[in-house]
Amino acid sequence: MQRRRFILSLAGTAVWPLAALAQAHPRYRVGMLDTSPRDRNGNFQAFAQVLRERGYIQGQNLAFVYRSADGYNERFPALAAELAGLGVDVIVTRGTPAALAAKAATMRIPVVMAAVGDPLAVVRGTENLTGFGANLEGAERKRVETLKEMVPQIESLAALMNLSNPSRQTEWNAVAAAASALGITARALDTRKIEDIETAFETASRARTGAVVVGSDTIMQSNQRLVVETAARHKLPAIYTFRDFVEAGGLVSCGVSLPDLYRRAADYVDRILKGASPQDLPVEPARGSELVVNRGAAAALGLTLPAGFLAHADVVIE
Repeated sequence: MQRRRFILSLAGTAVWPLAALAQAHPRYRVGMLDTSPRDRNGNFQAFAQVLRERGYIQGQNLAFVYRSADGYNERFPALAAELAGLGVDVIVTRGTPAALAAKAATMRIPVVMAAVGDPLAVVRGTENLTGFGANLEGAERKRVETLKEMVPQIESLAALMNLSNPSRQTEWNAVAAAASALGITARALDTRKIEDIETAFETASRARTGAVVVGSDTIMQSNQRLVVETAARHKLPAIYTFRDFVEAGGLVSCGVSLPDLYRRAADYVDRILKGASPQDLPVEPARGSELVVNRGAAAALGLTLPAGFLAHADVVIE
């Protein structure tokens, strides 16, 4: 059987009795292990839409079993164990902590990682995991360069990151290296719980930090509006990984399209429910990047954006 084209072959072939499960239970059950509550997760809507287009109708032949860590990575292991205990047909995760929790919770249930920092590291030694990378090579340098272009006089920046997350530690190292190459002083502000968000911005503001790089950890995603509003209140230009922060009022983002990743994850779920093994579905690296700018947020910060900068933005929000 063809193993993932993106990684080296691993021994063994798993057999997934999903067709039998579907016959015994007319309703497929898709477990969602996400960073944000369902009602605040626009990416989930993109995921669900693809499944609707494939003929999976919620309440008829499909049920979502949605679990959110609500900003607390330490909750993922218990939530993953709960989904595994419920015997869902497939588990969909977002983020490295969620993916690692699902990996530890089950060796049988297929797991599709909608977005994870280093997918190859997570799937290593497994036969039931596949999915998509969310970290583009060189993305951290691009974010620092973007801040420099928007705020030419910048001499220092702060990075708000949950350094207990392995992916964020890697992200910080790359941010620090990129800042150093541009002659910018960088400081990591470890942000692990909701109370740390205000503290981190206050620290950056007191230090007269020129700009902020916001990591994409669970705590940031689950408190998106708080992060954006706090950055604005402290008059700190901030760059984010994903577009939804900018749509919530943030200044700028540079990274992959999460809705696109969720749509691709839905395709994998469809194929698994139809009998494919996760081993048949290649682990895909991150691809494509979009630069999204909020002109209103820039004006509120007193930033005059160069015409050339706006010209190469993929999306400009007025």
